[in-house]
Amino acid sequence: MLSRIADSMYWLNRYLERSESILRTMHTSYVLSLDKSPYGHNSWEPLLELFTFLDHAHIADLEKKPNDILQHVMLDPKNLNSLKVILNRARENARGMQDHITKEVWEQVNLMYHTINNPKVAKQIKGSEQLPMMENLLKNCLLYTGITDCTMPRGMGWNFMNMGKYLERCLITIEITDNIFKKVDYNLEENMDILFWRNLLFSLSGYEFHLKNYRSNEINHNVAHQVIFNRNFPHSINYSMTRLGKYLEEVVNENDPKGKSALLKQFGRLNSSVEFADFEWIRKNGLSNFLGETRNELINFSKSFSQIFFSYS
Repeated sequence: MLSRIADSMYWLNRYLERSESILRTMHTSYVLSLDKSPYGHNSWEPLLELFTFLDHAHIADLEKKPNDILQHVMLDPKNLNSLKVILNRARENARGMQDHITKEVWEQVNLMYHTINNPKVAKQIKGSEQLPMMENLLKNCLLYTGITDCTMPRGMGWNFMNMGKYLERCLITIEITDNIFKKVDYNLEENMDILFWRNLLFSLSGYEFHLKNYRSNEINHNVAHQVIFNRNFPHSINYSMTRLGKYLEEVVNENDPKGKSALLKQFGRLNSSVEFADFEWIRKNGLSNFLGETRNELINFSKSFSQIFFSYS
């Protein structure tokens, strides 16, 4: 497979995973902004901090203007993380490699592209159909995941697509977790009400999972365990790392690239730092340091992977 094609497949899934995360976080922020309790306050802040490049002054000003927030996060071409920019890039990647993806995958990407570029969306943002519009786009992201899983052959392209998907998912989980835990000074001992954690858990599709699987009153501790260590939770850091390791092994075995030994060792160190971590170590070194170091090592691994397989300089 040409490195250009592999690169496009990798980034197609990174962009679609990011689109889903933006929409889920946006949907969560929208719903919680209607909550008049203390836990609904500043509910737009995580979305703006995670998926825009605005400074704190602009964020504080925008929080009072929900329509402007949706416009900026969904359609603003100047926001390089806006949904429109990301879906446009996803379609460009898909268009350049149509022979390597199924007809169904192409049609779904194309549908999402035309949906977000429809002038009707700008009108819905200013009207009363904001929530249905977000839910429709989110369902289309989930449809993309299902269509890809059901129709794509399990070959080299599939492995590159999943490398992109799980690397992006892991980074986003780290960013969202860091953003919310920062608001409690990364304290694992104090127990905030479970309602405080809705922003984090809903943004990762994990609220129902939490209620069903965690019974103790150590809520901060339980939330951290779920999003970092729980291998049964598909958005946990540990789960994403495990899937990354699987597809990395497949990609390396199929291609036998130069530098594969160093790349595998780099990922092994990164994976081990998560797999063999525990709360005693995290308390000693600090949750903030753990998340920051994991994020930085994952970004460095991504750069090394891209240099080897996609000939990035």
